Amino acid sequence: MTAGTPKPQVDTSRPHPARVYDWLLGGKDNYEVDRQVGQKLPPEARDGARQNRAFMHRAAAWLAGTGVTQFLDIGTGIPTEPNLHQIVQRIAPGARIVYADNDPIVLRHAEARLVSAPEGSTKYIQADVRKPQEILQHARAILDFDRPIALSLIALMHFVPDDQGPYDIVSSLVEVLPSGSYLVLSHAPSDLFPELSEKVTAEYAKGGIRLAMRTHAEVGRFFDGLEPVEPGLVMAHEWFKDTDAPAPEPSGIYAGVGRVP
Repeated sequence: MTAGTPKPQVDTSRPHPARVYDWLLGGKDNYEVDRQVGQKLPPEARDGARQNRAFMHRAAAWLAGTGVTQFLDIGTGIPTEPNLHQIVQRIAPGARIVYADNDPIVLRHAEARLVSAPEGSTKYIQADVRKPQEILQHARAILDFDRPIALSLIALMHFVPDDQGPYDIVSSLVEVLPSGSYLVLSHAPSDLFPELSEKVTAEYAKGGIRLAMRTHAEVGRFFDGLEPVEPGLVMAHEWFKDTDAPAPEPSGIYAGVGRVP
């Protein structure tokens, strides 16, 4: 957001994925329309949100530990501690993080909560992933695209149906990243628990939110041209590096990390 730009208004008449996700995580930054969607979702949805966030923590910490100090996190959601920049800057205090989301309520919380370590930088962009060039234009003012960048798309792309070009969006973001960069992505599956997936999709649809869950192969397409980081595209609790293995449990989230060659 630039100085003098009017702040977008929060629409409390319609649910928003970021606020439903906040409710699933036990947050309080949501409205009745968001809670109505969340309360109708099966209990497993809360487990998926928790597993998804734990995956983000593990992946961000591993990347920072390998020397990646620039992160572009799209679909940030309402800040919940510890957030990505806190995980990363504990390891690399000078890291630079750019957050982007399209819900105005995220902007309001970002201004108060996304406070960087003094050595680093944390910025927020009010933008939609469906406009990747707009995000990249703002990100270039903060991040050095001649050095590796971790692109984080956590539980985001299943909110982009096929008719909105999800693969083209991700490709356009990845193709500008220099060698040694990474894509960190998690995605709701359609093939692990089909009946559960159909129910979740239907409940979101009642709130006017289109959901496009995908098969393992379809999620894998987002990593085309990238070098998979072991253990590859797996269930969220199965992805870990240099840490103890998380406790095994049923998971409704695919998660993976790919390296730009």
